[in-house]
Amino acid sequence: MAFIRKKRALQLQLYSKERFSLLLLNLEEYYFEQHMANHIQYKGSQNERKIRGSLKICSKSVIFEPDAISQPIIKIPLKDCIKIGKHGENEDSRPFAKAKSGEISLIFSQVYFIKEHNIVAPYKIKRGKMECVFEMDVSGKVEDVVETLLQLHRASCLDKLGDQTAMITAILQSRLARTSFDKNRFQSVSEKLHMECKAEMVTPLVTNPGHVCITDTNLYFQPLNGYPKPVVQITLQGVRRIYKRRHGLMPVGLEVFCTEDDLCSDIYLKFYEPQDRDDLYFYIATYLEHHVAEHSAESYMLQWQRGHLSNRQYLLHLNNLADRSCNDLSQYPVFPWIINDYCSVELDLSNPETFRDLSKPVGALNKERLERLKTRYQEMPEPKFMYGSHYSSPGYVLFYLVRIAPEYMLCLQNGRFDNADRMFNSIAETWRNCLDGATDFKELIPEFYGDDVSFLVNSLKLDLGKRQGGQMVDDVELPPWAQSPEDFLKKSRDALESNYVSEHLHEWIDLIFGYKQKGSDAVGAHNVFHPLTYEGGVDLNSIKDPDEKVAMLTQILEFGQTPKQLFVTPHPRRITPKFKSLSQTSSYNASVADSPDSTLKMFSKQCKMLQRSISFSNMALSSCLLLPGDATVVSSSWDNNIYFYSIAFGRRQDTLMGHDDAVSKICWHDNRLYSASWDSTVKVWSGVPANMTGTKRHQFDMLAELEHDVSVDTISLNAASTLLASGTKEGTVNIWDLTTATTLHQIPCHSGTVCDTAFSPDSRHVLSTGEDGCLNVIDVQTGMLISSITSDKPQRCFIWDGNSVLSGSQSGELLVWDLLGGKMRERIQGHTGAVTCIWMNEQCNSIITGGEDRQIMFWKLHY
Repeated sequence: MAFIRKKRALQLQLYSKERFSLLLLNLEEYYFEQHMANHIQYKGSQNERKIRGSLKICSKSVIFEPDAISQPIIKIPLKDCIKIGKHGENEDSRPFAKAKSGEISLIFSQVYFIKEHNIVAPYKIKRGKMECVFEMDVSGKVEDVVETLLQLHRASCLDKLGDQTAMITAILQSRLARTSFDKNRFQSVSEKLHMECKAEMVTPLVTNPGHVCITDTNLYFQPLNGYPKPVVQITLQGVRRIYKRRHGLMPVGLEVFCTEDDLCSDIYLKFYEPQDRDDLYFYIATYLEHHVAEHSAESYMLQWQRGHLSNRQYLLHLNNLADRSCNDLSQYPVFPWIINDYCSVELDLSNPETFRDLSKPVGALNKERLERLKTRYQEMPEPKFMYGSHYSSPGYVLFYLVRIAPEYMLCLQNGRFDNADRMFNSIAETWRNCLDGATDFKELIPEFYGDDVSFLVNSLKLDLGKRQGGQMVDDVELPPWAQSPEDFLKKSRDALESNYVSEHLHEWIDLIFGYKQKGSDAVGAHNVFHPLTYEGGVDLNSIKDPDEKVAMLTQILEFGQTPKQLFVTPHPRRITPKFKSLSQTSSYNASVADSPDSTLKMFSKQCKMLQRSISFSNMALSSCLLLPGDATVVSSSWDNNIYFYSIAFGRRQDTLMGHDDAVSKICWHDNRLYSASWDSTVKVWSGVPANMTGTKRHQFDMLAELEHDVSVDTISLNAASTLLASGTKEGTVNIWDLTTATTLHQIPCHSGTVCDTAFSPDSRHVLSTGEDGCLNVIDVQTGMLISSITSDKPQRCFIWDGNSVLSGSQSGELLVWDLLGGKMRERIQGHTGAVTCIWMNEQCNSIITGGEDRQIMFWKLHY
């Protein structure tokens, strides 16, 4: 319900008493202008009275909103108008004469009364010949308003829908062409205009035409009608994500997010020309290039596989990448039915029978129904399809959200709610109908796995009708295992993140976003929907008949659309997250936490302030180092790449795509780069310049590749850079001779992942720490384990002088160890989460530590 919350916040901020919204318009209708006016009731009689309000001119209707909320909003469809002109003009005059006074008369055969006493309810319709008289505040505007109404009336009365649409579009474009963005709305006089064009702001079921303007600092949208406010402003510095969108099957949409986690965007724009959309996207993307990483389905997949994204987060990202948006109900985010048991008193998430079979679409879950559908499919002429309805459509979305979004349902269904027995009355009943119903194959929406229960509760006290059994439609009936709506959502979230779903979610992704979405694999999976639901299923530009084109587009938007295909090969299963055994008390809870921080930040020690913030990737950065000369920072990432950042130029200078899996650690010595990776290799690179100036891209040459049997998690060099120690996820420490690229020793000395390794200053010994809590000293010459100390917590990192060790613990403490005495000498409280890195200067008097609490601490050594 993110779009509902944002709409409410906007209304509370701007128009707390306003009842009008664009949802009062018909689908594909535009709101052009408003005028302050009085509605004169019982004109010329003793009971004549004036009701103050605003007259709104729309492309298919006239709407009068009274100031008094006790009075209903009046909506008069233009197609039902018999006469438009000034009040009391001679009947013998031409029927649609221009008004010459301050009063406008509309004679019509049908009118809607809406939100009387500000109560959201089905529209009341009155039929028969009637008249409304409106007295405008500015009488000089009457002639223009009547002329506009006459023009729109002619469009509404055309026989063909395509002709109506074409004429209204021409009127709209003419209005947009006569106006431009008001530069006085710029936030600063120093802003530089980059581009301006016409566009529409998209919200669920409605679009609002206006002008888009982008400067060097801000993105603006100015509605033609000044609603809901004169200008919408987005600061470019605040933009976190941008997506190109299909809207109405055309590549003309652009969605902008100013947060990483919110489900609903800050603005969704629909352009009239694809080139305008692409130009604006390019400008914003260029601005964001060195601040926000590019997102891809593959990078999110890797994060999810390794447990750094929850199942819910991953599905939200896939929906975003597949053109699903909360602002477009025809492409609303789609989530799976997970639970199969809505009858038991207790929900057993350890029992596989509790869950729906995620390898099958909803339509194939019931074998008997599937057999009937297969028979029909075989007898059907080409193009064949298995299911006559889709799993996601505007009607299905609002079926679930009617209690919190009643005005959207009324807009979609021309002022009516659905039949009481067909509404969202019960979770179990809805699930049964999806299993057994002849035409019901719908999936769920993200709200079923969120924390806002309002869509399950009739808190607005809406009159949604009476069922055949006599009971009123009220709150949604929950399954027996749910104690409350909050409990239902919590258990649904637990089910979504359960082991069973984590092991099988890839099968559902194959159906919705992947290789089983189309072609022979879709046929084999009984996952074939109507051809019009697929991207590229119809070329609207090839349809010459405007009436046929409008009808086709309407059918597509209302029927439902299949997401954009993201994967063309089978989606891999989830794997055990890295550091899972260490994450239970840390801030990186692999199953529920957000993706690890992927931002490189530079602080000034003197000013104690953040100086720069750069995001190379949307996956975690694993290590970084400063090259000699202090001009270049090198950082490795879990996205398999190594990034070079020029401090002088303030931008990413180069990217080394050196591995097939996450890069876990990098080292530097004498113009050579050493990189360790989860792809089971350590690679040595040459030709990397010490000072990266200018814009020239560099050629990286690989000198050696040190192969391991399993993932490599850490590496270290001796002082002369002739030896390298590597630690693997299976607890083995390897010592390599770099002059010959051969293994000297392979020592299995830990029972879990090796966290860190380091040579002693004289290169005679290697110290290693691991997840098993051991600190082990290895003799380099013989490869023998010569001493071992066990700590109560894993030591994630350390520095040592060959004798004493200062280590960073999983507990957040700094521990001082006496290796010769085989004991711990001192505990120093440091971080609130695990200490993840530690550094000491050459003078051995200053230490810096970093931790999972996202704190950096500076320490002074006192001897």
